[in-house]
Amino acid sequence: MSAGSILTPGTIALVVGASSGIGEAVARQLAERGCRVILASRRHATLEALNAKLKTPGYVVELDVADPQSTESLLGRLPAGWRDIAIMVYATGHDIGGRERFDRRPDRTWLDIIEANLNGAIRLCRLVVPGMLGRGAGHIVNIGSIAGTRAVAGEAAYNASKFGLHGLSEALRIDFRGTGVRVTEVLPGLVRTNFAETRWGDAKKAEAFYGQTADPLVADDVARSVVFALDQPPHVSVSQIYIEPSAPPKS
Repeated sequence: MSAGSILTPGTIALVVGASSGIGEAVARQLAERGCRVILASRRHATLEALNAKLKTPGYVVELDVADPQSTESLLGRLPAGWRDIAIMVYATGHDIGGRERFDRRPDRTWLDIIEANLNGAIRLCRLVVPGMLGRGAGHIVNIGSIAGTRAVAGEAAYNASKFGLHGLSEALRIDFRGTGVRVTEVLPGLVRTNFAETRWGDAKKAEAFYGQTADPLVADDVARSVVFALDQPPHVSVSQIYIEPSAPPKS
């Protein structure tokens, strides 16, 4: 642990999207470091099962990032001893119906992606930042994507959401420079999770998608990058971390 690191036992960390994939891996690794983790997602029962396995007990809260009322009421739904959030990791992601040409899906499909991937992050940053500023310390980690810097055919709305999250992270970092609140964006490449199966609702299609790369990343790889950024001393700001598989795509 670095001197002055925010990762000290008892630090309260909100992990959004903790019920699976990268969010789950981040929650586990932060709990291993002694953080008191607020596990947030729509899947309450899944979060309870995860919490039962954590090294440091956390707190489970149901959260729908696409619902303004759900996000705006979050702090009020937490016990008083869990409201001083020092770390927020926004690890939720949505691309249901994605990987299709822009004109072949209705507006609602694309707007739902923007709502979950970008608007939810804006609402939650707005929720936790005042407390961080008041305490003079805090760290926001947004899980972006290489799709936030490189456009891909069939991903217009997903690209838009991740480009937006990339811009949000950059702007927040500038806004809060010198306040004690740091902002990091982690931009992974292909990560093997349940994301592709959720996108298409087709396990075989998802397996074929991940099979295009000999050795894709796994969620723990991304979580280690999050922990690395959080573990830096106060004078060090890790702006961005790009993380990609070292193996090339299969020919």
